[in-house]
Amino acid sequence: MAPQFIRWFGDLGMSDIPSVGGKNANLGELYRELTPRGIRVPNGFAVTADGYHYFLKTGNLVETIRPLLAGLDTRNLSDLAERGRRVREKILATPLPRDLEQEILAAYAKLGEQYGPGTDVAVRSSATAEDLPGASFAGQHESFLNIRGDRALLQACHQCIASLFTDRAISYRVDKGFDQLAVALSIGVQKMVRSDLAAAGVLFTLDTESGFPDVVLIDSSYGLGESVVKGRVDPDEFLVFKPTLKQGCRPILKRVVGAKQEKLIYSRRGGHSTRIVPVPSEQRERLSLADEEVLTLAKWGCWIEDHYSTKAGQPTPMDVEWAKDGNTGEIYILQARPETVHALARKTTLDVYRLQEKGKVLLQGKSVGEKIGSGAVRIIRDVESLAEFQPGEILVADMTDPDWEPTMKMAAAIVTNRGGRTCHAAIVSRELGVPCVVGTESATAIIHTGQPITVSCAQGEVGLVYDGLLKFSKETLDLGQLGRP
Repeated sequence: MAPQFIRWFGDLGMSDIPSVGGKNANLGELYRELTPRGIRVPNGFAVTADGYHYFLKTGNLVETIRPLLAGLDTRNLSDLAERGRRVREKILATPLPRDLEQEILAAYAKLGEQYGPGTDVAVRSSATAEDLPGASFAGQHESFLNIRGDRALLQACHQCIASLFTDRAISYRVDKGFDQLAVALSIGVQKMVRSDLAAAGVLFTLDTESGFPDVVLIDSSYGLGESVVKGRVDPDEFLVFKPTLKQGCRPILKRVVGAKQEKLIYSRRGGHSTRIVPVPSEQRERLSLADEEVLTLAKWGCWIEDHYSTKAGQPTPMDVEWAKDGNTGEIYILQARPETVHALARKTTLDVYRLQEKGKVLLQGKSVGEKIGSGAVRIIRDVESLAEFQPGEILVADMTDPDWEPTMKMAAAIVTNRGGRTCHAAIVSRELGVPCVVGTESATAIIHTGQPITVSCAQGEVGLVYDGLLKFSKETLDLGQLGRP
């Protein structure tokens, strides 16, 4: 009997978003269309949205979930947390249908024929409204790394389904106008790359702040790429100029050595599949990628962008996750999605922010956006502290977590100790239009809750945090009225 709920990457493309979600459709597009050009993409398969609907139907979960979320006010964070918890508990208490489990395990065994029995895989959520123009759903759902064996795989798949109803995902769907049960979940199962023995990161085929299209921005750090994506580290940063790269030159415009404080590696301790370890100082002080590897990534980024642009019939900048295998030294592309902020910004006006007075600089880091915000500090050290946050305050943290998204949209500005321009705090702040300074190293130690500060991202790549509430101006320019000099 042919599988009902499994689709292999080689059989998927962008037209399959309704069936396998944005993440898996993009993976299929990469695997099918770009591996023939020499871009390496690990193989895998998708459990379709039909499998998700089948699970809901056999478990009578629609009748349970809908009333639990009816009339929800996402501004009431405690009520959001309680309802989300109850939905997830209902899902996890409902067994996966046996025939669905059998299809998943049969596909995993087939993947093992290619990579070895019980191979290590990443299990990722792929929502049918994810990685779309205008709705990135960045970090809304869960991923599980270094999953091995039948039991662990089925457990990770079950948890992926439950993660469709994380507090942050519920809130995001409300904000974007999606019906809670109209969005379905597909699951991606992909061979892991041993970047825990090397490096991984993110690249954008434009400048993330200005939207300048002629560069590739690459962030890189040691270990599994989740550390870069979640903002746990200050990564190395590289900037490559696309026009001369395409002419065969080696145009690396910038190399910045990041702190690379820690790395995520494989583990079998205490039932955990990964663990965090510090990076030795001698490794922190050198770049995690060689120039040749930077140029390869930039070239592949251009190929991916060109492919998606041709398909879309318009320029389509891309957000790409990559990893280097420490065993083979080979680089792989793990995910790709259209960039969702600048690609949609067909602006007819431009807001220009300027400080009107000087002040004492308390901190500096990487600026995200070009705005200025001011207010009282609220230091957030854990999810329990979020209930104390008031609209208009400055959110200050070691790093942000996807669970914090409902709070982040209430902030006048965001400041973090760690992270680069491609981390979660930066991506969400960019999408929300909130000024953000990442990688300040010591924000939570230097400033305190209640302290008035001003956060400026209007002075270039360096974001500055000033003591006090400084006066600033905002001028809106009509771009259609600007003449040539």
